Order: sequence, then structure tokens, then C-alpha cells
Amino acid sequence: MDESNIIQWFVLAIVQGLTEYLPISSSAHLILISKIMDWKDQGLMIDIAAHGGSLVAVMWYFKKEIIKLFRGKNWTLFYQLAIASIPLALIGYTFAGSIEEHLRNPLVIAISSVFFGVLLLLADLIRKRNVNKKQEIGTKHAIWVGFAQIFALIPGASRSGVTMSAAMAQGFSRTKAATFSFLLAIPALLMTTAYGILKIVKQPEDYNVLGVGIVFLFSFLASLLSIKLFIKLIEKISLSVFVWYRVVLAVLILWLIS
Repeated sequence: MDESNIIQWFVLAIVQGLTEYLPISSSAHLILISKIMDWKDQGLMIDIAAHGGSLVAVMWYFKKEIIKLFRGKNWTLFYQLAIASIPLALIGYTFAGSIEEHLRNPLVIAISSVFFGVLLLLADLIRKRNVNKKQEIGTKHAIWVGFAQIFALIPGASRSGVTMSAAMAQGFSRTKAATFSFLLAIPALLMTTAYGILKIVKQPEDYNVLGVGIVFLFSFLASLLSIKLFIKLIEKISLSVFVWYRVVLAVLILWLIS
């Protein structure tokens, strides 16, 4: 067993878990770290394990809400999540190959990191001026969040960031926006996992069972920690922290490719 492989699996799992639910783009960090460390591609099975760990973590955290969905006690939420997932499913299925080929590069990541970071801050300012007093996400709100989620296909945009921005811009609190964003991650990550499995079926690859297990476990633990802390602190901290972080990230990326 190559020790460098274990280090790579551990780092990728932790980074995936910590950044998946923060508005700072997990894909940007995974691509950047791989380039800095000059790591070879970890393979689709490792990617699936990383996303699988994040998926199980969010399902674990919101297990009460999910149990209600399975018992048919919250059809409104089920419908909203389903309809909000349609735009991502359609665009992702149609353009996933082109996006991977043309947009997964450091320059795109740097630009989108700053651009969507600024939008996050603007959305929070709009929320303060146009508070939704009912704080109940309706079908219209869910549709707008769903269309915003399309931009998550751009590396560096951040799925949680764009969906939270769309919810906050409609007057919802940070906690409400984050909660809906995290629940919306469930179908999104299911689609990502299914897409990866489909690619493996078409082009089988060798993989390390230990590596898959390590990545899944630590991605799950890091994701669960990230969700808990973010939900707890979201109303107490300034979102500008994430914006400045994204700016620094973009500068680092541009410096590395210059």
C-alpha cells in the first residue's frame, strides 16, 4: 500500500466534507489541491465515495425530516425539492460532458469563486431589506432556487452558495436558506453519484476497497461536522468571511497558474 495514496484519500475526503456544505465550492478546492500536490486523478470510485459520504451525512443530520417524507407526512417539501431539482437534472444531463471538458480549469474557478461570492453577499443585503415575514418556502420560491442551482455546475460557483443566495434574495433567513439548500443537496448528490456510477458501468475501472472506505468515512464525518457548525453559526457570523475567503482563494489560484 502506497502511503501517498492514503494521504491523498484522507485529504480529499476531509476537503470534500468540510467544503461541500459551506458556500466556498468543494470542486474548486478538490481541483486546486490536486494541482498543488500534483496528484494523479483519484478515479471515479473515490469521487463517488466522497460524495456518498457527504450525502449520508446530510441525510443523517436531517433524518427526522426525511422520515416524515418517507411516511408521506410532508408532501409539500417533497414536491418542492423535486421541482427544484429538475433544472439541474436537465442541464446537468445535457451538458455535463462539455462542462467537464471546458470549464474545469483554474481560471474559470478563480473568476466564478469571486463572482458568486459577491452575489452571496448581495443576496444577504437584499434579504435584510426585503424580509419574507412568513418564512415559508413556496413552489415559486423553490423554482427560483432550482434554476439558481444550475450555476452550481460551474466549478468554483458552490452549490450551497448559489442556492442559499437565491433563497436569501427572496427574503428568507440565512438558517431557512441553508436548511433548504442542504435538503436540496440530497437529490443533487444522488444525481452526481448516479452519473458517476453510470460512467463506471460504461468504462469499468480498478479501485481500492480500502481507499473507498477511508474516503467515505472521513467525508461523512467532515460533512456532518461542517453542517452542524454552519447551521449553528450562520446567523451569528458575517457572510463577508466567506466572500473574502473566496477572493483569497481566487488570488492563490491565479498566482499558481501565472
